[in-house]
Amino acid sequence: MDSCDVLIAGAGPAGASCAWKLRDSGLDVIVLDKQTFPRDKICGGWITPEVLAELEIDPDEYASGRTLQPITGFRTGYIGGPTVHTDYGATISYGIRRREFDDYLLRRCGARVIEGVNLTTLEHSDDEWIANGRIRTRLLVGAGGHFCPVARLTGARTTREDVVVAQEAEFEMTAEQLRACHIRGEVPELYFCSDMKGYGWCFRKQNFLNVGLGRMDQHRLSEHLANFVAFLKCSGRLSFDMPRAPSGHAYLLYGASARSLTGDGFLLIGDAAGLAYAQSGEGIRPAIESGLLAATAIAAARGNYSKAALAPYPAMIAQRFGNSRPDWLAGIGRHIPSRWIGSVARALLRTRWFARDVVLNRWFLHAGESLLVVNKVQQFLT
Repeated sequence: MDSCDVLIAGAGPAGASCAWKLRDSGLDVIVLDKQTFPRDKICGGWITPEVLAELEIDPDEYASGRTLQPITGFRTGYIGGPTVHTDYGATISYGIRRREFDDYLLRRCGARVIEGVNLTTLEHSDDEWIANGRIRTRLLVGAGGHFCPVARLTGARTTREDVVVAQEAEFEMTAEQLRACHIRGEVPELYFCSDMKGYGWCFRKQNFLNVGLGRMDQHRLSEHLANFVAFLKCSGRLSFDMPRAPSGHAYLLYGASARSLTGDGFLLIGDAAGLAYAQSGEGIRPAIESGLLAATAIAAARGNYSKAALAPYPAMIAQRFGNSRPDWLAGIGRHIPSRWIGSVARALLRTRWFARDVVLNRWFLHAGESLLVVNKVQQFLT
């Protein structure tokens, strides 16, 4: 039987970032994932420069042999309505392919990696876990996304949660499709649904195109996506059919989950903890930051992995992400009758100041949010 100090179930950005942060801790860490990397991952696929800084990644080094699409602006609006072009005149985000990005993070994390093995069983005895009857560990880190087996096997009621559902397709365009695509790589496009319960996106990353739509309402998702694609074609943004069927996924917005982030001998990070930004649904940065915070709390626990000893972790999450309202349009409509929110929001989306200052800077770019600085986190623990 194998053994380790920390077993991380899930090798995505949350799990790989946690392992990377623990690389000099002296702890023996194993990262386990049911997939073999590199693997495709459903995601719009964009990150801010702050993500690269927090992970100490040199953009030029990362871009060597990988997709890193500089983003200098956005087109925003609502489906069927006018658009607003916001130009920042500098790189404010990057488009990435999750297949490449996740593999990169995993390969440099410094932990032992077990691929192609799903976590199916857990036994808890005294102060340790036995995973799949073959790996003994004192601490489990659930990093397996919304359907994380650690969350499920430790008591999370995953079937009773209000989730965001999304469908998307990412593909490499042919030479003919490249000529017919009017989406600019440096200017992704975001369009809210008319009822403001979700939005569609269209991101070009060099020769790759990612088109998708996510909603808080789970009904008729495929129909909403089909209508969005039809809008892109009618408005001249695309002039070809999608070459592949979309894939779907689900996740929780921060503030909408009742999952316990910690328990005796375990903690949850990333989408397993339900940390996606409430306004945009973006999950990569919260996943990475939760992995870094979890690693800091684990190292500070010094081998005591009781729920009480791990309590600083959920406290750090609350301090970092605050109290968030699980609403696609958080920040407006607090005092507006629900029947008026759609028309008011559509009017606001047509204005340049709202598109730039609220939708982009506040909701999608988190422009006023400082970097996660480790020494400040360590001061919090003391």
